[in-house]
Amino acid sequence: MTDRAFAVVRAGALTTVQDRGRSGHAHLGVPRSGALDPYASALVNRLVGNPAEAAVLETTVDGCAVRPRCAVTVAVGGAPCAVRVDGRPAAWGAPVRVPAGAVLEVGAAVRGLRSYVAFGGGVAAEPVLGSRSTDLLSGLGPAPLRDAAVVPLGPEPAGGPGPDVVPWPAAPGELVLRVRLGPRDDWFTSTALRLFGTRAYRVSPASNRIGLRTEGPPLERAVAGELPSEGMVLGAVQVPPDGRPVVFLADHPTTGGYPVVAVVRERDLAAAAQAVPGTPVRFIATR
Repeated sequence: MTDRAFAVVRAGALTTVQDRGRSGHAHLGVPRSGALDPYASALVNRLVGNPAEAAVLETTVDGCAVRPRCAVTVAVGGAPCAVRVDGRPAAWGAPVRVPAGAVLEVGAAVRGLRSYVAFGGGVAAEPVLGSRSTDLLSGLGPAPLRDAAVVPLGPEPAGGPGPDVVPWPAAPGELVLRVRLGPRDDWFTSTALRLFGTRAYRVSPASNRIGLRTEGPPLERAVAGELPSEGMVLGAVQVPPDGRPVVFLADHPTTGGYPVVAVVRERDLAAAAQAVPGTPVRFIATR
């Protein structure tokens, strides 16, 4: 087994290939996609000596297991989890050498939701519109991992592994999202805007890569009409008919007809990728 690839032993609940995404195609109806926690993705790439834009695996909740067909340096980060190589414990958040034919097991997340797995050379799935990211909304990019699939890897990095360890942020106990109000905040009552900025919401179990859904007090509309579809951006806080805010994440639609009460600062969205259902959410208005 000398070819640069790995076989999927256990795909997990939802394991996808992700990189920095395919920006610049919103006018074609194609969202950016990419790793929901881009900082974690960049850090695991750094640990194995890859450039930050190399493609990695993003697991959801229960991890995955793969069998490399070649010896490869691997790093697992993001949500903390157990890591094993052929049943023996291995380091999380540090580079690990996996022999050819050994099984790398990425366990269930202990805290947070999404773990990231980088391989030296990166996942070499076929790029679509300049990105190897799986987009669950449009269906672009490689399909989510499935058992027995074989996934190619790129050439081993010339410089070898990176640093032994890097600092890791913890999964949020409370998700604080800084927002700029608008463009449709005038479609909501003053009471609704006060609730939005002062009450704690909770992360809904219905959240996914498209949007973080919330549970909490509904926002009352001041305008009863409907909007024509308009452009949507990453971090837009859209309010559907039930009045509960939805924060658009990487696989969000590029247009929508429900009013957007605010937009979350992009730097706060990585924490949203690791917020488990039930996590308190606060929206803080900034200028």
